[in-house]
Amino acid sequence: MRSALALHLPMSLTAADLVAVALLMIVYFLTAHLIERPPARLPSVSVLMKRYRRDWMVQFVHRDARIFDSNILATLREATSFYASACMIAIGGGMALIGNTAPLAGIARDLDAQEIPALMWRLRILLVLGFVVNAFLKFVWSHRLFGYCAIMMAAVPNDADAPQALRRAMAAAEVNIHAARNFNIGLRAVYFALGAMGWLLGPWGLMAGTVIVTALTLRREFASGSRRAILADLGERR
Repeated sequence: MRSALALHLPMSLTAADLVAVALLMIVYFLTAHLIERPPARLPSVSVLMKRYRRDWMVQFVHRDARIFDSNILATLREATSFYASACMIAIGGGMALIGNTAPLAGIARDLDAQEIPALMWRLRILLVLGFVVNAFLKFVWSHRLFGYCAIMMAAVPNDADAPQALRRAMAAAEVNIHAARNFNIGLRAVYFALGAMGWLLGPWGLMAGTVIVTALTLRREFASGSRRAILADLGERR
C-alpha cells in the first residue's frame, strides 16, 4: 500500500489538486461558520428560523387541538429519513465505484482526458463520500432529535396555566432547534458533495464546483426571497 501511494500520488496529485481540495475544505468550514454565527446586522435564514421555532412552542402550549403540531413534526422527521436513505444509497454507489474505477476511466478516455491512475480516482470518490457520510450522520442524528422533541412536546401539560407547561415547551423548542441545525449541516454537506464531484473533471472542475455551490448556499441563506419574506414579518412584529 505504501509503495502504491509513493509511486502514484507524487505523479498524479498536482499542486493544483492540493490547492483545489484546500479551497473546498476552507470554504466549507467558513460557510458553516458564517451561516451559524452570522453578524447581528445580517442574520441568515437558519438563525431567523430559530425565532419561529420558539414561537411555535409558545403557540403549542395554548393550542387545544395539537394534531396540527404532531403533523408538522412528522413531516420534519420524514424529510430527515428521506435524506438519510438517499445518502445510504449514494454511499453504496460510491463504494462500488471505489472497487471498480474502470467506468470513470472509460469516460475520461472518451473525453480525451489524460490517463489517471486508479488510485487518484479512488481519492476523488473518497472526497465526495466524506461529505456524504457526514451528511448521513447528521440526518440520522437530526431524525433522532426530532423524536426527542416529539416526546418532550407530549410531556407538555394540556393546561396552559400549569407551572411546567411553558418551561417544557421551551426546552422542546431548543431540542427542535438543535435538530434543525443538524439537518441544515447535512444539507450543506450534500451540496458540497456535489461540488466535490467536480474533481472528477480535474482540479479546475473542483474549484468551479466549490465556487458554484458556495454561491448558491450563501444566496439561499442571505439573499433569497424567503429571507426577505421572513424579515418583513419580523419587521412587522417590531
